[in-house]
Order: sequence, then structure tokens, then C-alpha cells
Amino acid sequence: MTDVALQSGPPEIPDKLYFKIGEVSELLGVEPYVLRYWESEFPSLSPKKSGTGHRLYRRKDVELLLRIKHLLYERRFTIEGARQWLQGEQKKPQPARPKRAQQELFTDDPLPEIRKELVEILAMLK
Repeated sequence: MTDVALQSGPPEIPDKLYFKIGEVSELLGVEPYVLRYWESEFPSLSPKKSGTGHRLYRRKDVELLLRIKHLLYERRFTIEGARQWLQGEQKKPQPARPKRAQQELFTDDPLPEIRKELVEILAMLK
């Protein structure tokens, strides 16, 4: 068993644009053939392909894979059950954000605070 499989809680997803299948495999603690199989079983999972045909997973793909792994391995869903669960999850209405008046959006200008923090970071780097 890999170290990833022994961790408690979801693994930390690195801040990257794309992940190769080997990176995702290592992150989730499953073999690459499992990921390829899940692609065929879950239509919402569709990594991009590079010009050379390599799979490139986006962050949303990795998050979906983590949910799939949780449903299959921890909650003991069947493939069909996990697929239905995820489809039902997508159909649920998302909670609406409270709308704020446009004036209210611009009352606190964050730029001075951001500038201050950038100057502090620059001072640390010198």
C-alpha cells in the first residue's frame, strides 16, 4: 500500500494547471489503469489530451476523481451507484449568493492593503 493510501483525509492537490496521469495516480494512491477505467465509466470525467496523446487532468478532474475514489473505496458504492450519486449531486440547485448592491462592492478598496503587502514581500526579498 502506498503512503497516500494510508493518509487520513483527502490529499493536498498541488497548485498546478495540468497533471499527468502518473501524478494523479500517485496523488490518489491508485494505479493509472484504474483512472483510465473510471474515465470510461464516468462521462463527467474527461481529461484533455496533449498533442502526443497524453492525458492532462485539470484540478476539477482531480477533485472529481477524489470524490469518485471516496464513493467507491470508503462509502462502498458500486460504479453505477457512484455515477448516479454524482449525477444527482450535479442536479442539486447551488445555493444562491446574496446579491449586493454595486455601490456596496466598491466601498472598501482593497488595493492599498495589497500594495502594502507587496512592499513588505519585496522588503523581505531584498
